[in-house]
Amino acid sequence: MKYRRFGKTELNLPILTYGAMQVGEPKDENVPAEVTRRAIEAGVNHIETAQGYGTSEERLGRILKDHDRDKLTITTKIGPQKTRDEMWKKIEISLQSLQMDHVENLDIHGINRFETLELTLQKGGCMEAVREAIDQGVIGHIGFSTHAPCEVILATLNTGEFESVNLHYYTLFRRNLPAVQRAIELDMGILIISPSDKGGKLYEPTDKLVNLSKPYSPIELNHRWTISHPGITTLTVGCTYPEEWEAHMPMADRDGPLSEEEQAAVQRWEDQYQLLDSTYCSVCGDCLPCPEKVNIPEILRLRNLAKAFDMTEFGKYRYKMFENAGDWFPGMRSDKCTECGDCLPRCPLDLDIPKLLFEAHDIMWEGEKGKRRWE
Repeated sequence: MKYRRFGKTELNLPILTYGAMQVGEPKDENVPAEVTRRAIEAGVNHIETAQGYGTSEERLGRILKDHDRDKLTITTKIGPQKTRDEMWKKIEISLQSLQMDHVENLDIHGINRFETLELTLQKGGCMEAVREAIDQGVIGHIGFSTHAPCEVILATLNTGEFESVNLHYYTLFRRNLPAVQRAIELDMGILIISPSDKGGKLYEPTDKLVNLSKPYSPIELNHRWTISHPGITTLTVGCTYPEEWEAHMPMADRDGPLSEEEQAAVQRWEDQYQLLDSTYCSVCGDCLPCPEKVNIPEILRLRNLAKAFDMTEFGKYRYKMFENAGDWFPGMRSDKCTECGDCLPRCPLDLDIPKLLFEAHDIMWEGEKGKRRWE
């Protein structure tokens, strides 16, 4: 297992992090205990959870009692609270659940809107409790997690209040590159959220993606592309069952630049977009804002993937989240487009955006609403 410096925190983290959201899922607690054991034996000694992940903290608290706490780095996440006292209560609840007297890292969970950033930073609010907890040794370092548009992430980075960031950035989703670059400039630790799942359900790849990736698996190639960025420290892996670790281990000892063979495979992925010809969306975001709040760039990105990589199932998986996941996956579905034409003159590729939106809806909407796992 390779390790990297987590920015200015100076924590030394493995390039794979155990994202323990699923710890609370199996009815038999022996299953997540075995998942955890295999992770630690493989050198994955950074475990990331959240107060909002069902029973994850409580189960981890019981499971980790059988492991050497001094060799582990624990991150948990707590949503911003209005007052210092409310935040202190939340911190204490997490510590009690984890059966720990401290955590190495705390993330403010879900700074997804400017309003949430304002709430986080308001005077006498949650950051006051965080600073006190750091002074008392209850928390080692402070970061934030985000599913926000890039401009919100950049604003949060530029406050100077945080030492690390958890964000989305994958081979097939690169809109947050400016945020990654800014975090590197600020010497912040960078954790990439769920690259195997949000990066394209790569644990259930299409035949086309498998063939384009050879001799690597899509998971391995995506991991390698992402971690080849020197400023990115670690990628979260959310295994539910022990055997799932096997798909991630082939790249655990490789963290340098991409080899020529890896570069060629990534280029094959990129070349697939040529299949879309004049309907390819670059996901630049110039089409926004939409008067009907349709998330045009993300919908057309999902259409890109469905058309170029046969990733229709991934598109359906994400598309059903619109209108049902709040600011964690914002925006209206594309059938809410009124064909007002407001976006058309702003598109640098002169796309017929309404037509593509309705096509995307026909491809991906099955009438099933989605929701966040631990809503």
